[in-house]
Amino acid sequence: MEYSKLISITGMPGLFELVGSKTDGAIVKSLDDKTTKFVSSRVHNFSHLESIEVYTIRENVNLVEVFQAMNGSSEALPSDKDAAAVKSYFSKVYADIDFDRVYASDMKKMVKWFVILKANEVEFKLTEAEDETESTEA
Repeated sequence: MEYSKLISITGMPGLFELVGSKTDGAIVKSLDDKTTKFVSSRVHNFSHLESIEVYTIRENVNLVEVFQAMNGSSEALPSDKDAAAVKSYFSKVYADIDFDRVYASDMKKMVKWFVILKANEVEFKLTEAEDETESTEA
């Protein structure tokens, strides 16, 4: 499964793989229960994971960088129910996060999404980086 095909949908929990798109919505497959369904763009908004950025004390970073740091960390994942534990976890794993602008709910969502991505064995890499590598080799 490619990271570039994954989306988040407003009002719907979890992550989805974009299977196909139509003018009035998209056909998506849930990463949790593997069901495929049509989701209307009139009711929901779609966000590609590749386009999501996280506020840091320096420049904003792509969400994949935070996932890569989480993946490389030896810290145990906190419960997504405990906001203090989640904040403590991110202060150790990715200390550059701007904790004034990144809410506890956002950090909890990152932990939930990371668990889903790991369970589905998704590789944490952007497609643009892959395209740049290919063009420099040519």
